[in-house]
Amino acid sequence: MASVNRPLSPHLGIWRWRVHMLVSILHRATGDGLAIGGTLLFLWWLVAAATGPEAYETFLSIASGWFGITILVAMTWAVYQHMMSGIRHLAMDTGWGYDLATSKLTATLTILASLTLTAITWAIILYL
Repeated sequence: MASVNRPLSPHLGIWRWRVHMLVSILHRATGDGLAIGGTLLFLWWLVAAATGPEAYETFLSIASGWFGITILVAMTWAVYQHMMSGIRHLAMDTGWGYDLATSKLTATLTILASLTLTAITWAIILYL
């Protein structure tokens, strides 16, 4: 069967990346990451607490080390990013913010707000 030259639209090759596309993808990724990562972290904590003091001490030493802090900061950012994106989508569900300029602005603000809130949260945790 001969191949027909048909356009591939819509195809990723013809779209330019925009901030509102990134926020949409991040909303899905942070939701999945929080569900999976949060469940695994909770289960590890629960099993360590139920197993005994040595296992719990191992959990605490990893969770309070550089790797654990990195994971916790990433999860904090994911919570804030997902929350800010969710608020944006809630506003868009009312019919507001569909014009291109507003969509780009609110998408940019979700990223800035999530980074700012993460920095504030971890400044409070680490320095107070």
